[in-house]
Amino acid sequence: MTAPLIDPFHRAVNYLRVSVTDRCDFRCVYCMAENMTFLPKKELLTLEELDRMCSTFVRLGVEKLRITGGEPLVRRDIMTFFKSMKRHLDSGALKELTLTTNGSQLERFAEELYACGIRRVNVSLDTIDEGKFADITRWGRLPQVLRGIDAAQAAGLRIKLNAVALKGFNEDELFTLAEWCASRDMDMTWIEVMPMGDLGNEDRLDQYWSLKDLRARLAERYTLTDLAERTGGPARYVRLEETGQKIGFITPMTHNFCESCNRVRLTCTGQLYMCLGQEDMADLRAPLRGSESDAALENAIRAAIALKPKGHDFDYSRQKVDGQMSRHMSHTGG
Repeated sequence: MTAPLIDPFHRAVNYLRVSVTDRCDFRCVYCMAENMTFLPKKELLTLEELDRMCSTFVRLGVEKLRITGGEPLVRRDIMTFFKSMKRHLDSGALKELTLTTNGSQLERFAEELYACGIRRVNVSLDTIDEGKFADITRWGRLPQVLRGIDAAQAAGLRIKLNAVALKGFNEDELFTLAEWCASRDMDMTWIEVMPMGDLGNEDRLDQYWSLKDLRARLAERYTLTDLAERTGGPARYVRLEETGQKIGFITPMTHNFCESCNRVRLTCTGQLYMCLGQEDMADLRAPLRGSESDAALENAIRAAIALKPKGHDFDYSRQKVDGQMSRHMSHTGG
């Protein structure tokens, strides 16, 4: 049972993204409906179950663990989970423990997160215009997020900004965001909007801004040098020579990055999605709760990895949203 997790296409799966809650204190228009119906608490894995689940994956070769949501830091007592996971960093089994957050709770938790061994945090922030931020998050407060980033940097955390590229929304902030990040010694990654969830009036085709176009616009002002490095995820990076910062591009639409996919996603209810852009999933909650032994859980994980597809089906090229996923991004984990 110590053999590494290898999928049918000979990719080693060593990166697990775990959604610890579907709840969030924002309602970003591309992630959630305004009036979300959240899961009953009894369906969620307890913090103890999350620990056991993640520890099993670590034992099977997962070396990077990213905690997501919803907003992971709104989960009650979540710091007890981070403190428990630190033992895997201390043992060397886990190479990195990190999280993706909207930044709203960083002011409160930044020092504790650093004490738990977290060194890098991704903050999802699509605009630094306070009015636009309120519009896209519906409930969000930009000053609170900016104080959180300040607190995180003061605590020693390295911050990378994640921004979803949205046509007609943040196109005019391309250079503003780059320069703001550079002034704070932060890298950033742009992400193409993905067709996730039934969000009513939000038209994904109208929102879609190709990162091929975004990159070309950056190149009009900066010298872009392609970088070979990876941080474990799908982003491809360039360095802006004039500022020295890294800019990443996550391009599920214009460039399918599936050939190097090394990750799977676990929902807060114990469903394992082998691909963000496919509906197939494996229920790991049942074997977890069905036995005090981890043998059934390990077998279920291996069976799921054996079904990992070669890639997703997202496609805007035919001027319609092919490959749309019915589940919300907050359910799978951002």
